[in-house]
Amino acid sequence: MSSNNNPSNQSSYYSSSTSYSSYSSTSNGQTTSYTEHHRTNPQGTTVTRESREPGQAPVQERIHVPASGSSAIEGTSGADRNRIEDITEEEAAKRYEERIEDEYAKREGGA
Repeated sequence: MSSNNNPSNQSSYYSSSTSYSSYSSTSNGQTTSYTEHHRTNPQGTTVTRESREPGQAPVQERIHVPASGSSAIEGTSGADRNRIEDITEEEAAKRYEERIEDEYAKREGGA
């Protein structure tokens, strides 16, 4: 009997995960909704966020963090949001938190 050590006969496996969350807030009868989708696979992690405010176009943002560790942000609203920039995952999270705080301040009349 002979054994077959041919690598092409071997199976390969990988894992992936996905999560989705959404919430909305209402102020003065106007509802704004937010969604966030995370997908992780061997190529890295992609986070897609969208906010929808009454009477305005949706604002979308996509952050991809490759398995190598650098990240890029893509946006679809405003001149600055259409650029891709290499940043760390921590910086991406910090920027997101700042934007969310600004949104809450606007709704509470603070900005």
